Amino acid sequence: MPVNLSAPTAHKLLPVKGVKLGFAEAAIRKLNRKDVLVMTLAEGSHVVGVFTQNQFCAAPVLLCKTHLASGSPIRALLVNTGCANAGTGEDGLNRAKLTCDALAAALNLKTEQVLPFSTGVILEPLPADKVVAGLSAAIANLTEDNWLNAAEAIMTTDIVAKGTSRSLTLGGQQVTVTGISKGSGMIHPNMATMLGYIATDAAVSQAALDSIIQYAVNKSFNCITVDGDTSTNDSLIIVATNQAGNAEISELSADFIALRDALTDVAIELAQAIVRDGEGATKFMTINVQGGRDEDECRKVAYAIAHSPLVKTAFFASDPNLGRILAAIGYAGVEQLDVNALKLYLGDVLVAENGGRAAAYQEEQGSAVMKESEILVCVELARGDAACTVWTCDFSYDYVKINADYRS
Repeated sequence: MPVNLSAPTAHKLLPVKGVKLGFAEAAIRKLNRKDVLVMTLAEGSHVVGVFTQNQFCAAPVLLCKTHLASGSPIRALLVNTGCANAGTGEDGLNRAKLTCDALAAALNLKTEQVLPFSTGVILEPLPADKVVAGLSAAIANLTEDNWLNAAEAIMTTDIVAKGTSRSLTLGGQQVTVTGISKGSGMIHPNMATMLGYIATDAAVSQAALDSIIQYAVNKSFNCITVDGDTSTNDSLIIVATNQAGNAEISELSADFIALRDALTDVAIELAQAIVRDGEGATKFMTINVQGGRDEDECRKVAYAIAHSPLVKTAFFASDPNLGRILAAIGYAGVEQLDVNALKLYLGDVLVAENGGRAAAYQEEQGSAVMKESEILVCVELARGDAACTVWTCDFSYDYVKINADYRS
């Protein structure tokens, strides 16, 4: 079961003015499950996105980038689960375009105004006919309060739907931020294997929104890992519908930081939810690396720990075999690391210093911390003032079973 995570209730996912969501059961991979999502955006909305850095990126990712670069205002998003449409070559692009054509025709839009997204099994052709057949039902139930159904419609191996909202006052107007995401396995930046959609009704300039998404993704989805595998389909979209009635926010506006932080808080909560729902996860771990010369070397250390199968399996077993963490720090690639200067903490317990086991450390202390469902690992490098935080989970028997049986 997910680590201290439950699905949101529908009433806690606040409607965003200018965004409507509809879903369908199109039997793309399995019967009787939501697997197609349509989101429509009010005229005048601004849209930004960031995508996977996997060189084998999926057809819908390529098409999204093309449509965003076209200059046509984005008015609709189309998501299918059950098939990633990745590793499908020119045929995959044609199938993704066909679904965009169909939705555009149904909504009286241009094809370039539709962004497509897919998630599921790689190297299989997209059943575009099933996606298209599901559009009429999805369009028929378009409403502003369909966020929970939308979160359920994009799930793959996720156990629970993921969504959250914030409400704040900007320029004397109430502003809403709501987001959903999916992801459970093949999670690693840049970005994690996930789909994420965050919308606000605030009026925001395109340039400010571009700045916000870069800030938000680097504080959230680019700080998580489940298994170190970077997906072919990762996409994060932020939408601003400009419907709240506030004066348009630029990077120089007094309200810019408040909106940026609200959007980032939503992104962080969604990103952490993905880790908490990591395939087979039983522990949620925060890896905090401090005292680095720069953030890059802190990230190297954090990810070396977070990716290590030996570390992750030890945490699953609550086995304080903490020399594995020191080994990961040692091979992280930090040049001229003084191992005698660094300190390793497990929770509040000092485990290692002066190049070895801390004199006061007792294994019973480590075992007690590792039995908790949420665990903090802190590394003090003693080289500078930089820091970073990464979130990960353990490896259990179920991780192997889920991925061994994924196509069954």
